[in-house]
Amino acid sequence: MSTAELSRDAVNAKLVALISSAAVSLGVFLSGFVINEPAPYELYMAGLIAVWALFGLRISRSVAPLIVLLVLFNIGGMISMTQMADLDNTPLYLAVSLFLALTAVFFAAVIEVQPSLYRLIFGAWLAAATFTAALGIVGYFDAFPGTSVFTRYERAAGAFEDPNVFGPFLTLPGIWLLYRVLTGSPAKMVLYALPLLVIAAGIFFSFSRGAWGLFAASAILLVGCLFVQSASGFFRLRIIVMTIVAITLLIVAMLAMLQMPGVAEMFTTRAQLAQDYDSDRLGRFARYGIGFLMAMEHPLGIGPLVFGKTYGEDTHNIWLKALLDYGWLGFASYAILIGWTLVAGSRILFRSRPWQPFFLCAYIVLVGHVALGTVIDTDHWRHFYLLLGLVWGGIALERKHQRALVLAAPHSRIGVPARMCPAG
Repeated sequence: MSTAELSRDAVNAKLVALISSAAVSLGVFLSGFVINEPAPYELYMAGLIAVWALFGLRISRSVAPLIVLLVLFNIGGMISMTQMADLDNTPLYLAVSLFLALTAVFFAAVIEVQPSLYRLIFGAWLAAATFTAALGIVGYFDAFPGTSVFTRYERAAGAFEDPNVFGPFLTLPGIWLLYRVLTGSPAKMVLYALPLLVIAAGIFFSFSRGAWGLFAASAILLVGCLFVQSASGFFRLRIIVMTIVAITLLIVAMLAMLQMPGVAEMFTTRAQLAQDYDSDRLGRFARYGIGFLMAMEHPLGIGPLVFGKTYGEDTHNIWLKALLDYGWLGFASYAILIGWTLVAGSRILFRSRPWQPFFLCAYIVLVGHVALGTVIDTDHWRHFYLLLGLVWGGIALERKHQRALVLAAPHSRIGVPARMCPAG
């Protein structure tokens, strides 16, 4: 092959990589805009996955457990559907479930092939979060005619249907910005702090207790991981100082927001641990007990969405949702998937890799979402499946890295975790 042909092939490869990177980034950006369904995200990602599959989407052995468990989860839903007298919109619901499962597999697979996508995905998610958070804030204050479309129940919702999804969507970009504030160059701190304040305000004005708890817990986990990760006393001191500064700024911002008309009243109402609809006779907590007893009597499930139609409200618990809507098979598949993800991710959390900061933030926020799932249904949250893909992409990259070490040094001792990388 001539030098000219090699040069042309290299240019073509770079062009393909650029186009594929832009295509993935656009898909992630669109995940922040889901006022109506089907959202642009579904339509775009369905086409993107189909095109990628035609031109060589490869599912490695490292990603195989993810797709097997997600498919089994959805098979459980299909079996559960057979228990229904009236299917109504159930086939469409399960089609969306399967589609979202495929998005998780897709993101994991492309990250394994192209680790640089981590940075682009985080950047696209950050751009979407900042924009939709700004929409939510503008809508909450009804700053311009027509901006009330970005609110629900007098709470900021941005370009989402539900404030309780809008708030958690903002968490990963917020945690990533917090990571940059804590570990990045002081000269660039303002660049990270300003969008962080916008995102934090979006989370606050969502008045979602789940989103508040998710962001707070994720931030605490991040600080703890950074403290453990480094052996440097100076860096640990910096983490402590920067954490105090960040907390101070957020408290000052929150106090300023509480001075605005109507904000303090809504905050006081929403800040209560249990609302009336939680503790009523057939409230959220009572439905948990009813649902679990029902699940024990129906191993095949009762059918997707049937519980909500029967009792007027859905389960608001992903584990109960899995039992009732996807049957025991779906529940077992989901439980194994979550357990496998958390254990496999924890084993490589602090290994010194170029993608470790991205993996760390995604893993922390995923842990928060798993905990949040005990009080809310995360079944059709698009960004939850994106988080799954980000974490499994990191797991696959680590296995790929270990295989490369074996090939490079077959007689050396491998598999020993590397020293934790310095943050940033």
